[in-house]
Amino acid sequence: MSLFVYKDGADIAYLLLYVDDIILTTSSPVLLQRITRLLHSKFAMTDLGELHHFLGISVMWTSGDLFLYQRQYAVDLLEHAGMAECHSTVTPVDTQVKLSATDGALVADTT
Repeated sequence: MSLFVYKDGADIAYLLLYVDDIILTTSSPVLLQRITRLLHSKFAMTDLGELHHFLGISVMWTSGDLFLYQRQYAVDLLEHAGMAECHSTVTPVDTQVKLSATDGALVADTT
């Protein structure tokens, strides 16, 4: 995987390249169009528009934020391990215990 950074005055572009997959983001729409046009003139490529999926990572856009998640990867991993139908269960451990380095008696034999 390679990351290329291009700066032109206040404008900046990031191009992330992995084999034949590319993510391109820029600080301005004009720069994005210029770089995309240049890449199209040199390489046979398809612009898939807004990023939704890249290398097993799903992308969700919410109110200007970017959320990355790998739900499908986790599902595939569970299926591969034969655990797709497993369900979570409560733990028998007390999850409310507060541990302290100074409270309580010291252990006599630390080995």
